[in-house]
Amino acid sequence: MQKQIVSKCLFPVAGLGTRFLPATKDVPKEMLPLVNRPILSYGVEEAIDAGCTEMVMISSRSKRSIEDYFDRTWDLEKTLAERGKKELLNLVRQIPQMARFIFTRQAEPLGLGHAVLCGESLCSGDYFGVILPDDVMIAQPSVLAQLIEVHESLGGNVIALEMVSDEDTSRYGIVEAEKIQERVFQVCNLVEKPGKGCAPSNLAIMGRYVLSPRIFSILKEVKPGAGGEIQLTDGLIQLAKEEPLWGVVYKGRRLDCGTQKGWLQANIELALKDPSLRDIVLQVVEEYKKGEGK
Repeated sequence: MQKQIVSKCLFPVAGLGTRFLPATKDVPKEMLPLVNRPILSYGVEEAIDAGCTEMVMISSRSKRSIEDYFDRTWDLEKTLAERGKKELLNLVRQIPQMARFIFTRQAEPLGLGHAVLCGESLCSGDYFGVILPDDVMIAQPSVLAQLIEVHESLGGNVIALEMVSDEDTSRYGIVEAEKIQERVFQVCNLVEKPGKGCAPSNLAIMGRYVLSPRIFSILKEVKPGAGGEIQLTDGLIQLAKEEPLWGVVYKGRRLDCGTQKGWLQANIELALKDPSLRDIVLQVVEEYKKGEGK
């Protein structure tokens, strides 16, 4: 199986973010702050850590602020320079220099598979990464880098896996797979949100992928499901019949920022790890314990 350098990473960021309304009426969910930077920035930094140099954003008409964030902000830079705020100036200048950012639109919300298909003209010809930014992964090396390492060793396609409880299997795509080495499985089938007691394993698919460009032609043939959506899982089932599909139980900590509860928990957890913010969080918690925060 041919192996290639993974230099591009695709980000599906066209979703409506309805779980965060009304906050996401005008602000993209991906741009909500996670402590000191947008949720999406963590995914971009993960891809850069993995060696990717081009970030392909599958966006929509309501997500213009994402494009603006990764562009130069001349008026802000001018103001910061005039006020002598060199540290902040360098900080905002570094953002568009992190990588090459390419944007294209998903005209209709037709599912994750369709979002990936929208990146065909930008990612065809080479293996590419996919990051779903709702899942912020805290890991070193980054989770995408762990997947790329397996791709470089074994070739083929690679997806991130996480061991979940029996109660949670119905929330995820679950794989049927055979263990071939420590933390690495060969995937032979995938089941999207299996019913209780019907899951083939406890290995759930998480939002990180290294995919062959063959996935694009497969997705074009996938029949839409409920709501007219094209599911990436259906494409992966066919891909696994044609090319090796490996699953990696990643090493790291996943922060689920796709719900208000998970996003709030992630902010608190990361703030507690920040020496400049930890005491503030603990102080607020202590005040509430004493009844002073009512």
